[in-house]
Parts: sequence; structure tokens; C-alpha cells
Amino acid sequence: MYSMESGRYKMHVFYNDKTDLLYIRFDNRKQDVINRRVSDDVVLDIGETEKIIGIEILDASKHINLERLLPVEYRVSNVA
Repeated sequence: MYSMESGRYKMHVFYNDKTDLLYIRFDNRKQDVINRRVSDDVVLDIGETEKIIGIEILDASKHINLERLLPVEYRVSNVA
């Protein structure tokens, strides 16, 4: 798992190299989600406020240059 943090928002990027599944989570609050398949390999998780809270990409290495994406580098700023 890799994480990026920007201000009060935190994004988590999960990649499973055995299943070639990439999951990007934008909102970590526990909530019910609706899955909407937008293509054969992409599923959106829609949260309670009708916002996208996660993106699941199947066969990720076929769609994304993972070497450029992972590992995600980030810095945490102490600016309030």
C-alpha cells in the first residue's frame, strides 16, 4: 500500500501484483458504496454523497505504466 496526503485529504493506492489489481481510495470513512462498472476493467465505488470514493482497475499493468506510478512518493507538510 502506498499513501499520499494533501492537506486534510488522504489518498491510498493499493496494488496487488499477484492479481494485477490497482485500487485507489480517496475517502477512508466507513460508508456504504455502490459499484459502477464503467468498462470491462474499471469499477468506480460511489459513496453516500454520490461522489467517487474509489477506483478499481483490473489487469492494471495492461492499462497503466506501473513503474511510473509506483512507488508513490509524497511529503507531509506541517503547514496549518
